[in-house]
Amino acid sequence: MTSPTSPTFSPTSAPAWLDVRKFALASDALSGADALRHFPRLLPDLRQDVGDFDQRVVAWQARGETITPPGEPAQPWLHLQLQAQVPMTCQRCLSVTDVAVDLDRHFRFVATEAIAMAEDDAAEEDLLVVSKQFDLHALIEDELLMALPIVPKHSVCPGVVKLASTDEEFKAALTQKPNAFAALGQLKKPL
Repeated sequence: MTSPTSPTFSPTSAPAWLDVRKFALASDALSGADALRHFPRLLPDLRQDVGDFDQRVVAWQARGETITPPGEPAQPWLHLQLQAQVPMTCQRCLSVTDVAVDLDRHFRFVATEAIAMAEDDAAEEDLLVVSKQFDLHALIEDELLMALPIVPKHSVCPGVVKLASTDEEFKAALTQKPNAFAALGQLKKPL
């Protein structure tokens, strides 16, 4: 059994919590690969009939560093890289399309949410609040979700894309039904 003060994670899985300041001061680095099934908020966006969410992985690398701008205190930073192939439904042909996710982001950590909000518009980098229990796994999932396209589609669909909303059987069924207005007209005839 591990003590409640030490994080437990496998070397290939993103830690559920991380002391960001220590990680940055040590210029430490972590890397690994997590199966897609370990990202529960991502799962509803995935094509479910693919079914190999244990085999498909998100490869990630996280590196901490401390940057000291002139005249300011040292600031912890996190450099995060992600690579994945995410199975989604092509909205043009409705078949599976593997969406490539390849991210390279830098995050600067600030002391409070108020500071992050105040500096957000002027900052080119993403701002996060420093924490001794920062959830790196949740950050990876957030970045994956934001990287997914709103309308996933193939650049060129593998099959013929059906562009009509009706087919010949549907048209034939329409012609076989009696016209409702003709039936009403029969009711109006004198007896």
